[in-house]
Amino acid sequence: MSHLSTEALLAGLDAVRGAPTDRGTVALVVRRPALLEREVVERAELRTDVGLVGDNWLARGSRHTDDGSAEPGRQLTLMSARAIDLFAGGDRSRWPEAGDQLYVDFDLAESNAPAGTRLAVGAAVVEVSPLPHTGCAKFAQRFGRDALRLVATPEGKHLHLRGINAFVVTAGAVATGDPVIRL
Repeated sequence: MSHLSTEALLAGLDAVRGAPTDRGTVALVVRRPALLEREVVERAELRTDVGLVGDNWLARGSRHTDDGSAEPGRQLTLMSARAIDLFAGGDRSRWPEAGDQLYVDFDLAESNAPAGTRLAVGAAVVEVSPLPHTGCAKFAQRFGRDALRLVATPEGKHLHLRGINAFVVTAGAVATGDPVIRL
C-alpha cells in the first residue's frame, strides 16, 4: 500500500484548515468491539459510563493508568474527517484503520477546540480532554512515516491532525450526518 509523501500531505493541509469552526457534521461513526476490529455504524449511543456503547474502551483499559483500568479522559477519540481523508489518500474505506470512533467535519485545532471545550455531537455532549492523542507505530504502518512525522510537528499538534481525546458529559445518540456544534 502506498502512502502520501510529506509534500503531498502538506499540500492537503489547506483543506483541513478549512473545516467548519462552529457547526460541522459527523462524517463516520466507528465502534471497536475488540482489538483490531472495526465496525462502521450509522448510529450509536454515547454514555458517560462506557463511552460509545459496544466499543472496547472500558474493557481494553489503558497503559496510562497504574492499574491498567480505562482512562476517563481517553473515553472517545474524534478525528477530523478532512485529516483522515488526506492520510487515507481520499479512500474513505480506509478511515476506520485510524482507530478513532467519531470522524467529524469540524475544526479540531487547539485554537478552536482546546481542552475543556464542549461539543454537542448529535444528541450527546462531549468535552475535549487535556490528554493528547498522538500517533503511534500502527498509525505509521497504516498511513506512512511521513504522516506520523506530520502529526508530531508543532503545526500538526496545533491542528490536532491525529485527533483529540474526549469524554461523554451528557449521554445521547449520535449518527452519521448529525451536527457537531461548539457550545
